[in-house]
Formats: sequence, structure tokens, C-alpha cells
Amino acid sequence: MRGRPIDEMLATLDAQTGRRCIKTHTPLDAIPLYDDMFYIHVARDPRDACMSWQNHVSSYTPLALAMISHFGLTDETIGQPWPVPPNDPRGFFRSFLRVPEFAPFHEFTIAEYCDLENSYWAARHQPNFLLVHYNDLKSDLEGEMRRIAAFCRIETPEELWPHLVAAAEFSAMKRDADALMPSASLIWEGGAQRFLNKGTNQRWREFVTPEDLDLYEAETRARMSPSLKAWCEGGQVIAGNPILLPD
Repeated sequence: MRGRPIDEMLATLDAQTGRRCIKTHTPLDAIPLYDDMFYIHVARDPRDACMSWQNHVSSYTPLALAMISHFGLTDETIGQPWPVPPNDPRGFFRSFLRVPEFAPFHEFTIAEYCDLENSYWAARHQPNFLLVHYNDLKSDLEGEMRRIAAFCRIETPEELWPHLVAAAEFSAMKRDADALMPSASLIWEGGAQRFLNKGTNQRWREFVTPEDLDLYEAETRARMSPSLKAWCEGGQVIAGNPILLPD
């Protein structure tokens, strides 16, 4: 992530008090692993993730676009500006599936999605790893919050739970978006309200065709095991506990 100089980012992390929390979109084989740290991986159906990403990258401000392309042009391992993706959702979905007519591909396609998910899936039996899914958070937010708290060994007074759950609802984050992300307007047209878009699933059904879904099925079956594919698409509520699922 090139948005901030690494020294500035390290200083921000060093200034955290209490439990230090670091968020990354990096595959597991590219981050440090420590036995005394907790790792929580949150997944989403790749089709829903694609639609969310389409909203994310189609609303960059000119400043953000210039910054991203600058990083690409000045890094010799990249050597090119940021590849602007298709604006229409179906075209974006087909680019996500690596349809040749849309090359050069965006930096996040089904290949990168599957690489990332495979890396965390392989570590799911480790005692300091927890797999969480967007669908499970949507269907039972409080239950998942309690599961995460237990995993992190965080004891929470019972009377606080209703307030914590209410604050974690998408509607609350949307309501407080500008306060939560005051600098978002520098990156996205529409600012934090655009970033926190809809919080819903299956918007892809409005745009994709049976042909697109056939290609999606072929790509995901080739890149993920049946158990991983089922969990990525449905979460624990549909596929079952990932720890109990076969590789």
C-alpha cells in the first residue's frame, strides 16, 4: 500500500495504545507470522467482492488516480500507469474473470482473489487463526462479534453488547461515515458515503449473464477446492464450519 510513506505508517502503528490492530489485503504468504498474534481473515463471495470493488475503483478522484498511476510509473517492477477498468458493472465482472478482450487486467482479478483465499484457507487449523465471512456477519452480527471476542480473549461486560452491536451495523457506519472517514473525499467522489456504498449481497445478479456465470464457475472450480469455494460463496451459515471442512 503506497498511499503513505512507510516511516509515517510505522509511527502511526507505534502510537496505538491497547491492542494493536493492523488491517491488510495481502495474501498470507506475504505477511509476517507470529505465534503470539491473532489473525482474523474476513472473506466475501467473489461475485459480491467484485461488485464492491467496482464501486470502489470507479469513483476515484483525479487526485487519487494521479497518485496511483505515479506509483506504477515510478516502480520499476510495475512500469506502467494504473489500468483503468471498465465503467459498466458487467464489463468489470468480465475483466475480473480475465476475459482476454479486457486485458491488461486490473490488479485484482479472480486469480488474485483465489490466491488470497487459498493462502488463509491453508492456515485455518492454526489456533491463532479465525476465518470470518461477510454472510455470517450479515445473518448473525452479534453471534459473530461474540465469536471474534472469544477468539481474541476479550471479556466484554454484558451490558455493553447491545451498544457494540448497534455501532457495528452497516446503517450506523453509513450514518457516521463522514466522521469515521473524514479524508475520504480526497480519494473517492462522494467521499465516505460512496466508500460505504450499500452493504448488500448479490447485486451482481442485475448485470451478469448465464455465459458470465459459466465462466465464473470454470475459473473458481479450477482455482479453489470444492470446500473453499462453498465457504467463500456462502460462509459458515451455508457451507459449515471451515475447520471441519476437507481441503
